[in-house]
Amino acid sequence: MGELVEIVDSLENKVSKLLHKMELMHQANAKLKEELNLAREENRIQQNAVLEWEEKYNSLKMASSMLGGNTSKTEAKLKINTLIRELDICIAKLAD
Repeated sequence: MGELVEIVDSLENKVSKLLHKMELMHQANAKLKEELNLAREENRIQQNAVLEWEEKYNSLKMASSMLGGNTSKTEAKLKINTLIRELDICIAKLAD
């Protein structure tokens, strides 16, 4: 009978240790999930920043191409005014 009690005690100890390990794994899993969510959020923020910089770069590139290599400021202003007039026409058509 004493041998049976030792086996049961041994099993209880092993089950207790397994339950403790399982709890530790659940905590580690929860922490990793939280880190993953934070990393995803940081990634999303960085992607938005990249898109914003790409838009700024494209705007700068367009402005630079409008100025051209040897064109004067007056010609650049004329190009910009022409674009503004075209935009005004488009807006007027949309308003109708």
